[in-house]
Amino acid sequence: MPPSTFFALLDCNNFYASCERAFNPKLRGKPIVVLSNNDGCVIARSNEAKALDIPMGAPAFTFQPLFRKHGVHVFSSNFALYGDMSRRVMDTVSRFTPDMEIYSIDEAFLRLDRMHDHPLDLARKIRATVMQWTGIPVSIGIGPTKTLAKIANRVAKKQPEHGGSFSLVDYPGQERILAGIEIEDVWGIGRQYSKKLREFGIRDALQFSKLDKDWVKKRMTVNGMHTLLELQGIPCIPLEQTVATPKSIVCSRTFAKAVTDKDKLAELISGYAARTAERLRGQKCVAGQLQVFVLTDRFRLDRPQYSNAATVSLAVPSSHTSDLIRAARRVLEQIFKPGYEYRKAGVMVFGIEKEQGRRLNLFEPSPEERARSKAVMDTMDRVNAKWGAMTMRLAAEGTGQRWVMRQARLSPRFTTDWRELPKVL
Repeated sequence: MPPSTFFALLDCNNFYASCERAFNPKLRGKPIVVLSNNDGCVIARSNEAKALDIPMGAPAFTFQPLFRKHGVHVFSSNFALYGDMSRRVMDTVSRFTPDMEIYSIDEAFLRLDRMHDHPLDLARKIRATVMQWTGIPVSIGIGPTKTLAKIANRVAKKQPEHGGSFSLVDYPGQERILAGIEIEDVWGIGRQYSKKLREFGIRDALQFSKLDKDWVKKRMTVNGMHTLLELQGIPCIPLEQTVATPKSIVCSRTFAKAVTDKDKLAELISGYAARTAERLRGQKCVAGQLQVFVLTDRFRLDRPQYSNAATVSLAVPSSHTSDLIRAARRVLEQIFKPGYEYRKAGVMVFGIEKEQGRRLNLFEPSPEERARSKAVMDTMDRVNAKWGAMTMRLAAEGTGQRWVMRQARLSPRFTTDWRELPKVL
């Protein structure tokens, strides 16, 4: 890579909490936690909540006294809002460079050209624009490699004196920074490798960066050697600008109340199959296999226990909602047993491939039938995108909302539902 090019990692600060704050300024400076599906446990915290020693994964019901004592604002997970805000952040950032890898819902790697701006000046400009256009605060770390950009981002977030931006490009104190990074915190070194490295006396990123590359390759494969070279400033991990086809997609929920009735469980399973089909269509993919699983509450040892799963192959790979629902209900018939209190169920699809360019088989419908099927699904997706999830759905999913997951503290979907737009008085 030419020396005039470098990597940046943009990371949204406490993203879920920041999304809630963006539409409610009264929450600034207040402790915030966001709960998982069915309001079960803590999956996101603001800095103020972290200062109260509220751990990730904390069961919400056991921390209610602490929440009340310290005025913690508790929210159900609003993934419609978070997903749309993520899209807005990424769209804003893409105006600064076409070379961008969306790494997660709240992270993106960028490849920037030093000729356009000084690295830190450009980072500050990106931060200010994202904040002004979306209300989401971000931190940006810059380095000659993706791994060093990750470390620089950590410094930007942990050390406020840098103002949310930090660069390791030509930074004279790089060894001091690396010495302060624990070996398990280095991107690309997992728990097992960090444990082995500590047995050899390697405790931090600086010590690791000085190892012999053949020694590392022998013990940690070529991926470990790439991490070593990246820490030495040699780019080995390219920007991934194409989205890989997922190996599997799963939709599952823990129920707010135990389900014993097969018809009600079938409605739930149908809904999960429908959500899975939507995600397949969103990625322009089809799936060839589908699995359904059910289980009782393993923590209720005073109740009969049962769990099971079964898989079926589809005659034709599909993302059509009715195809997946039909297959899922057929599988449920195989594994359902009466007399049990089911607390969780789910649908998983795999054998996923891109819809375009795949090899057709003998059982394929005619091109006309495929076109009609696609038109129906496209219409359903457009209606639900405009008017809210499940506005249009198949009857197999049920007509009531009694069995949707518990979201007692859900904020409005400010950006994706016309009925929930913010009101300006």
